[in-house]
Amino acid sequence: MTELAGYERPGFFGEPGAGIEYSFGHQNWFENARAECLNTTQAVSLFDQSCFAEFRVEGPDACAVLNRLCAGDVDVPGGKVVYTQWLNDRGGIEADVTVTRLSETAYMVVTIVSSQTRDFSWLVRHIPDEARVVATDVSSGLTMLALMGPRSRDLLEQLSGEDLGNDRFPFATSAEIEIGYARVRATRLTYVGELGWELYIPAEFSAHVFDRIVEAGPAYGLRHAGFFAINSLRMEKGYRHWGHDIGEEDTPLEAGLGFAVALDKPGGFIGREVLLRAKDRGTPTKRLVQIRLAGGKDAPLVYHEEPIVRNGEIVGSVTSGGHGHRIDASLGMGYVHCLDGVTRDFLSSGNFQVEVACERYEAEAQLSPFFDPQNERIKS
Repeated sequence: MTELAGYERPGFFGEPGAGIEYSFGHQNWFENARAECLNTTQAVSLFDQSCFAEFRVEGPDACAVLNRLCAGDVDVPGGKVVYTQWLNDRGGIEADVTVTRLSETAYMVVTIVSSQTRDFSWLVRHIPDEARVVATDVSSGLTMLALMGPRSRDLLEQLSGEDLGNDRFPFATSAEIEIGYARVRATRLTYVGELGWELYIPAEFSAHVFDRIVEAGPAYGLRHAGFFAINSLRMEKGYRHWGHDIGEEDTPLEAGLGFAVALDKPGGFIGREVLLRAKDRGTPTKRLVQIRLAGGKDAPLVYHEEPIVRNGEIVGSVTSGGHGHRIDASLGMGYVHCLDGVTRDFLSSGNFQVEVACERYEAEAQLSPFFDPQNERIKS
């Protein structure tokens, strides 16, 4: 078990009595996490992500208030999920959230628990006094279990009796389903890059739903997986982590999240003018890139702040890292800088290295993720 913001959560699953032995190289849990990652890409894994925070925002003005706060457009049909950011007046990312429209007047916002109090405060402070909106932190009333992997649909269809095919339940869709005695909100999203669903469960039913999943799971290859596996899997997909890869000083354009911004939506949003000016200036001079070290499984691990070197000169630093078990490579993510703009040509034409413990290792840098860049698996 590990801890974050007061929550205990699984790090990895091992033999009875197994613990965490610290190391700058491959840790004692390396093979355990590898098995969990490979099972996630081959069958189905169950992740306990109950440490996420959920806010309910409701009232006649909920859409207008959230659309002013969110860089993306959340004026979508009920049952749709929007991945978006909350920006400050400088265009920096204050929060990285998903917003699910529950009805004409109600939404659910999901964020990471380490910024739960911070994000809820930001939300409440940006509700105008005259707005007909109520925001409620409902985190203590919900748990979240994630079923991820190519057989997640088969398992969840058996448990719920629902048709969860692409025609009825496409990616970024959310709906209530029944599992056992519980009414569960199933949201088709992923932080690991595989077909899967996040299950938001009333706290009093969470143990019951967990038991139903575990009972039905063996027929589909279900096994448990922890947050060490999540970090590996999200690194391969280039999924950002707020507080490491993105933060108040990084704009969505610099972070490669321009796809989540709706610059033309009616009414605008906080930080829009800064992004418009940045877009007019052309290619950003700072960009978040994906790094893969040469050497496969034998390459050193990177963690944070390791220098990124291009043609012998330091151009940036690593923001987070991990070993990608699906592609068997040491991976990093970090910002690089170029006054003429960080373009694909800038990345492909340079000789990149990453400095680990005062030694430089050959690497490659690109804007797109190293695993499934076309998102075929998550939309399968």
